[in-house]
Amino acid sequence: MKVSSKVTLNNQKIKQLTKAAVIALEQTAEALHTEVVQEQVMPRDTGALQNESSFVDYSQSSRGRATLVSSTPYARRLYYHPEYDFKTDENPNAKAHWYEDWIDGSQKDFCKNAYKEFYRRAGGL
Repeated sequence: MKVSSKVTLNNQKIKQLTKAAVIALEQTAEALHTEVVQEQVMPRDTGALQNESSFVDYSQSSRGRATLVSSTPYARRLYYHPEYDFKTDENPNAKAHWYEDWIDGSQKDFCKNAYKEFYRRAGGL
């Protein structure tokens, strides 16, 4: 028995889907940033950490990486020290480890579901 096959790649569609993956990644990272701000889990005094100093870094998105950055010198200290007594008058849910709900907690599927939807839209699927 002799079997043969022919594969034809649609390079235009592959490029479109590759671009859609980058767009979906960037949109997912921005959606996560927005979600964290809306859930009011970041410690807040003047609003600098949450508003002006936290942003999404897209510089590596074409390589499959988007990073949420908090550029204040005290962000790391606040994130990794749950023993601090966080004020809750501005953000009632303020706490350390404010991304944990999206990593392995109640919101763990947020990024996966957001990415699927953004990819579907950007890819024209």
